[in-house]
Amino acid sequence: MEKLRLALVFPVLIALSCGTNSSSNTPRQLLSVTVSPTTANAANYPNGQVPFTATGNYNSAPYTVTPLPGTWGVCYNNASTTAITVTGEGVAQCAEGAVGTYTVWADAPPFPDGANCLAITACGGGCFDAGTAQLTCPATK
Repeated sequence: MEKLRLALVFPVLIALSCGTNSSSNTPRQLLSVTVSPTTANAANYPNGQVPFTATGNYNSAPYTVTPLPGTWGVCYNNASTTAITVTGEGVAQCAEGAVGTYTVWADAPPFPDGANCLAITACGGGCFDAGTAQLTCPATK
């Protein structure tokens, strides 16, 4: 009988000693975003289409997510521009006549419910985590 009582009590004690982890109630947080390649020249890619990839770095597993689902955009001198187009998959292309170096950015909310952020800047960021890369559009001959 004593063995039976120990057999029943021991698993309960183990379960109670494990408890619950209060951090499991904290949502997974996006810590940073990186974009690769970090620099690119459109002249070096077929049809001038440059594929960028965003990677999200999180505070819990899985620690990295590639490709990171989020928003892509382009800016020039901290202002929005239409000189570059970028698809939802991160493929950027210089518009006809665009010359210079532009910032391609990718961002995502730091927390799952961050989609309600209204403070996204022209170059990504605001209350979102953003990563950037540079795209050069060469002068055409």
